[in-house]
Amino acid sequence: MAARPLVAVLDACVLLPFTLRDTLLRAAAEDFYQVRWSGEILDEMERSLVAAGTMPAAKAAGLRTLMEEHFPEATVEGFEPLIRKIRNHPKDRHVVAAAVKCKARIIVTSNLKHFRAVPAGIEAVSPDTFLAGFFKVDPDGVVDLLRRQAADLDRPPMTMGELVDRLARSDPAFSRRVRGHRR
Repeated sequence: MAARPLVAVLDACVLLPFTLRDTLLRAAAEDFYQVRWSGEILDEMERSLVAAGTMPAAKAAGLRTLMEEHFPEATVEGFEPLIRKIRNHPKDRHVVAAAVKCKARIIVTSNLKHFRAVPAGIEAVSPDTFLAGFFKVDPDGVVDLLRRQAADLDRPPMTMGELVDRLARSDPAFSRRVRGHRR
């Protein structure tokens, strides 16, 4: 019997940059891990995309709908009573409570300082560390995923090298490993 993939909660901040969001969601779709989020996390993603001028409200809502449709099992509910027991940064206690509720071992966040005090058995990691872990286990699978991702991009079109360059902005260690990979 095959082991079930790792369960990870994605914080809203890692869902904001297009290339990173696309890579993380593709990795989940290919069973590198099981993605989880809460309605609050997706609310924050929507608000932030609109506030930053990244996309209009209707497009952000459409993105959310697509994510929810593609990953119907991802939404964690019923975690709210746990929030008062959580001791990390108040703004992100809902993220940790969602992780506790769904028994996630990982929270993927670019804001590690808000996740210093998390319950035993849960680790907050950067997207760079998270993606590099997949590369360490299955470098060919990750490179194939990135090749398909680059091939799918047409507005604007992007080579795999350009895709990896974009990921290097937030995920330099992962990008270095991908660049150095030879099959």
